[in-house]
Amino acid sequence: MTSVLVAEPQEEKYGSSRPGRNKNLEVCEANWMRIGIFSDIHGNLEALSAVMAAFETEKIDTFLCCGDVVGYGASPNECVDLVRSVTEEVVLGNHDAAVAGLMDYSYYYDAARKVLDLHAEMLTVDNMAWLKALPYNRRYPDSGIKLCHGSPVNEKEFEYIFAPEQAYALLPYYEALDQVTFIGHSHLCRVFALTDTTVEEISHKRFVLEQGRKYIISVGSVGQPRDYDNRASYTTYDTETRQFHFKRVEYDIETSASKIFEAQLERNFGNRLFIGV
Repeated sequence: MTSVLVAEPQEEKYGSSRPGRNKNLEVCEANWMRIGIFSDIHGNLEALSAVMAAFETEKIDTFLCCGDVVGYGASPNECVDLVRSVTEEVVLGNHDAAVAGLMDYSYYYDAARKVLDLHAEMLTVDNMAWLKALPYNRRYPDSGIKLCHGSPVNEKEFEYIFAPEQAYALLPYYEALDQVTFIGHSHLCRVFALTDTTVEEISHKRFVLEQGRKYIISVGSVGQPRDYDNRASYTTYDTETRQFHFKRVEYDIETSASKIFEAQLERNFGNRLFIGV
C-alpha cells in the first residue's frame, strides 16, 4: 500500500521551528495503517540495511524517520541515499543540523566535531541540500502523530526525553501535545504515557495506546544503540489497532566498525557498536 501525503503548512501550536521549513503534512488517512518508525542512523549503513531488510516482512505502508541520519559513522552519503529512497517523512536531528551548518557545535568534544566536519565535506551537493531542507517537526493530524528529534517543546534546543522527570516537564503543554509523539535523540527505547497530571513509564516492548492518554515514544537508534543491546533498533505502529512494537535486528558490526577505523575517526565510535553503549 502506498501512502499519499498532501503538504499543508500550519502554524505550530507549541515549540519552535525554522521559518519556512516547518512543513506540516496532513495524511490521507485511508492510506495509513502500518507505519515503520526509526531514528539515529548515524552513518551506519550496515545497521540501516539490516533494518530495511527486517521491515520487508512487516507490510509497512509508510516510513517515518526521527532524524540524525549522519554523524559518528563512516557512510553518511550512503545512509542519506537509502533513507531518501524509502521516505520523505524525515525530521532534522542535531547532528543533521550541525553537518548542514544550521547550529553551533563548537562546544561538542573534539572527536564529535571532527566527524561532523568530515561528513559536511563528504556529502554530495544534493544530499547536503536535502539535509538543510529538513523540518524540525512533522505532524499528521488524521493519525494523531507528531514526529521530531528531541522534546516537542523548544525543538531547536534538541532537549532529551528519556527519564520520567523530563516527561513531567511536558505536562504544562499537555493540551497541545499530539496523541503520540515519536522522537529519537537519546538512542534509548522509552515510552511515557501522560495524562494532564500524571506520567507513567511503560516498559513493555509491545503495547496498545490507550484512549485518554498521550504518549511520548523514543524509538531507539538504528546505528548506535546505547542500551547495552548492540542490535539495531526499529519500531512499528498500527494506526488501526493502535499497537506499537519495539523490535531489534542483528547486523554486521564488524564491517561497520572497520569502516570507522579505516576512516581514522574516533575509535570509540566503532568500539561502542559491539557493546551497544
